[in-house]
Amino acid sequence: MPILGQNQYGKAENRVVKITRDGATHHIKDLNVSVSLSGDMDEVHYSGSNANVLPTDTTKNTVYAFAKEHGIESAEQFGIHLARHFVTGQERIHRARIRIEEYAWERIENSGDGAHSFVRKGQETRLTQITYDGEQWEIVSGLKDLVVMNSTNSEFWGYVKDKYTTLPEAYDRILATEVSGRWRFNWSDDEQEMPDWETSYEQVKKHMLQAFAETYSLSLQQTLYAMGARIIDHRHEIDEIRFSLPNKHHFLVDLEPFGLKNDNEVYFAADRPYGLIEATVLRDGCEEKIPADLTNL
Repeated sequence: MPILGQNQYGKAENRVVKITRDGATHHIKDLNVSVSLSGDMDEVHYSGSNANVLPTDTTKNTVYAFAKEHGIESAEQFGIHLARHFVTGQERIHRARIRIEEYAWERIENSGDGAHSFVRKGQETRLTQITYDGEQWEIVSGLKDLVVMNSTNSEFWGYVKDKYTTLPEAYDRILATEVSGRWRFNWSDDEQEMPDWETSYEQVKKHMLQAFAETYSLSLQQTLYAMGARIIDHRHEIDEIRFSLPNKHHFLVDLEPFGLKNDNEVYFAADRPYGLIEATVLRDGCEEKIPADLTNL
């Protein structure tokens, strides 16, 4: 006899932009919020009874109402407000998962009355996932689409070779990648002191970039570990960080047919295929919990 397995429902990709007006100076929070709820939902699947179902349209409305009622201090804090509301406000909902993408804007300076003029930043998209079951929290934040490059201080040699190996060893190469990272906070219940989410994000990104820039790389794996280790060493609120790093290959162009020498100056940027390096860095004694496929969100 077929039985119902794990299930959830909700409203995906609710786009909400909150303008905070501090006199003539305005501030923007631009989010894409996805709500997913689960609980006593067997009957809606078996018989179509909606008696325990909070409409997905209601979850959408809640996102916009909460943007007004609670404001958006940070993506994490906003997600916590939503998750707590759905789990504690509806008897049949036992678990809420809130996924948020945040799009950053920066102020246009020297543009007349620039206190309300902005340009969309393009470095990365900030992410968070908040999960709450009425007792325990799990907060996993991160970023994606952060493209970084070292134009030197990278090598790749001494690797295994077989009859299909054609790649020449490199002793001075470009190292570039598009960082997708997720980190898990050790804050899990309301009795603990809550992290400063905004400061934490800024500091994690800072340490990530500094480790990338300062590591003389013999492999992208080495650089990945250096990035994760620096974050774990410097940010006590984080127990685990998982990276997915595609190797954005840059190949030297052969200019000899034109009588020209290419002294590590002209490259072809290949978009595919690409090497894909993935790993998790943990605080010693902590359990790995971030699933591999979460980096695809």
